Amino acid sequence: MIRFREAGRGDITRVIALLRDDVLGQSREEDDIGPYLAAFEAMRSEGGNRLIVGENTEGSIVATYQITFISGLSLRAARRAQIESVRVASEMRGQGIGEAMFADAKARARAAGCSLMQLTMNASRTDTHRFYERLGFTPSHTGFKLPLD
Repeated sequence: MIRFREAGRGDITRVIALLRDDVLGQSREEDDIGPYLAAFEAMRSEGGNRLIVGENTEGSIVATYQITFISGLSLRAARRAQIESVRVASEMRGQGIGEAMFADAKARARAAGCSLMQLTMNASRTDTHRFYERLGFTPSHTGFKLPLD
């Protein structure tokens, strides 16, 4: 059984480990925890931005995701839930944690008045693509990113 809750400052080291526990994250994430803690505090100060962790019965964090609530004008002024940084510990994959995580995200989105959940993912993650489609997501848009460095 996994319990999902909002992350606290003391969870950030384990969340970073989950971000690194990934083919793409191994090369993207850094050792210095300072920038991550600053980003977490910035997220906490934003009203509609939450970092969620999933704990197993032993209290270990085995999953994480970020949910951001966005108000907008399109789609009849639909409020959206943007899901990012979805991770399940590699040794725990295939046990239904991902499905439970998205059930949690859906409940949070509905409670926040959202009528739509959306997410982006790296195009190289073909297994993840199939997982999201199984959950009912449709690949309706093409995303682009532009680094601002």
